[in-house]
Amino acid sequence: MTDAAASAERVADALLASAVGGPRGRAARFHTLTVAEVRRLTDDAVEVTFAVPDQLQAEYDYLAGQHVALRARLDGHELRRSYSLCRPPAAGTLSVAIKRDIGGRFSTWAQTELHPGDTLDVMSPQGNFTARQYDVDGQHFVGIAAGSGITPLMALATTVLSGSATSRFTLVYTNRSRSDVMFLDDLADLKDRYPARLALHHVLSREQRAAPLLSGRIDEAKLRTILDVLIRPDTVDEWFLCGPFALVQLCRDVLTDIGVDRRHIRHELFTTGEPGQATPNGGRPVQARPDEHVRTVRFTLEGQSASVDSPDSAHETILNAALRVRPDVPFACAGGVCGTCRARLVEGDVRMTENYALEPEELERGYILTCQSHPVTDTVVVDYDV
Repeated sequence: MTDAAASAERVADALLASAVGGPRGRAARFHTLTVAEVRRLTDDAVEVTFAVPDQLQAEYDYLAGQHVALRARLDGHELRRSYSLCRPPAAGTLSVAIKRDIGGRFSTWAQTELHPGDTLDVMSPQGNFTARQYDVDGQHFVGIAAGSGITPLMALATTVLSGSATSRFTLVYTNRSRSDVMFLDDLADLKDRYPARLALHHVLSREQRAAPLLSGRIDEAKLRTILDVLIRPDTVDEWFLCGPFALVQLCRDVLTDIGVDRRHIRHELFTTGEPGQATPNGGRPVQARPDEHVRTVRFTLEGQSASVDSPDSAHETILNAALRVRPDVPFACAGGVCGTCRARLVEGDVRMTENYALEPEELERGYILTCQSHPVTDTVVVDYDV
């Protein structure tokens, strides 16, 4: 088998795994990995590459479009942040791109203090922002991204284009200015490698471009023009949207309005647009009053069952309750965005406050975000292992 054929076969196998569940089905757990390289992407963004030892390779097999959670202890506080994997799956390494957030403790630390040779806790890859089709021959994929939303699309575009000589990828990527474009050279190299099959459109909101359509902020009018002029929606097999909530929601609404089936629209957020960073309250003391109503949360994680009582006055989520008896319960953002805390509701009922991560079909199959779910029945049973 030629190298090209072997590569295409691996891509097909990975995408097939995505269609039937793939690596997402394993239990999420942290391992300590060594930083192999820190590469500057822009003035406020870096690509961090971790070395994956042979004995952990199975734990870090992933699909293009998935993400990992990073865990560090800064100033005596544990911080977790979720970042998309920006390179196609490759044995021995995995890479994430970290963009500095204004006031962001973790992202600022990563920009200034993280160096090759350092170690960091990295969770096994999770997420379903992946291609549904395992056979990409003749398929046309479109990605619309803003800022650091390009990260998973770098992996997806490269995987799709290298997986078939007849696949196509169209990328609309918006930033404030050219200096803010992450992976600028990498995108140019990808365009040079696949000139006929990659359509690359940079939209700059604060910098004038030769084409007026590619200048200014993407609002509804501009998006509809882009769809009319640059993309023929009737030729697209799958859409990938990644960026802030406002842009992703705008794209979903317009695509639905022009008749695109929502089953063909994949989306991922890097922020909900809400201020602050959600933090679970796991581990805090909780004590029920003698006359207080208590609900029981039972859960299975890595084959082991546990139970915890949650008094009504605690107003806690299933994740917060579970963390009091199992500190290794998986979570990352705790804001309903990343989906790391996903579990299947086996018994009882819950009220889910927010959901930016689960697809409609996952909800139909009973999956919930435990960081956003509050028990409303006397007993709630969830399974993290399904």
